[in-house]
Amino acid sequence: MAMPEPEDEELEEIRRRKMAELQARAAQEEARRRAEAEKAAILRVVLTQEARQRLANIKMARPDVAEAVENYLVNLARSGSIKSQITDDLLRQILEKVMPPKRETRIVRMSRDEL
Repeated sequence: MAMPEPEDEELEEIRRRKMAELQARAAQEEARRRAEAEKAAILRVVLTQEARQRLANIKMARPDVAEAVENYLVNLARSGSIKSQITDDLLRQILEKVMPPKRETRIVRMSRDEL
């Protein structure tokens, strides 16, 4: 009986490692997808339609802020701290606390005479 070539063994080991890596990636992706679906379901329950729309608009402009607010709301919902649906006004109050203050930009125009 012929012994397997060292190159064949090496190739087989590389294939096994690659397959394990692909399976791990697929499992991570599936877990991420499941977590996103769960988060979306929780947000559908705890937010009114107007609040969901506002959060979607913010997600387009400031994804980091929207993500932070979503995680905050999901944690509140999981802990049972939310007694009724969160309205648009209440979401605005939450956003005011979370969003960094706006910097005011002023443009001062000077004429040549003032220089």
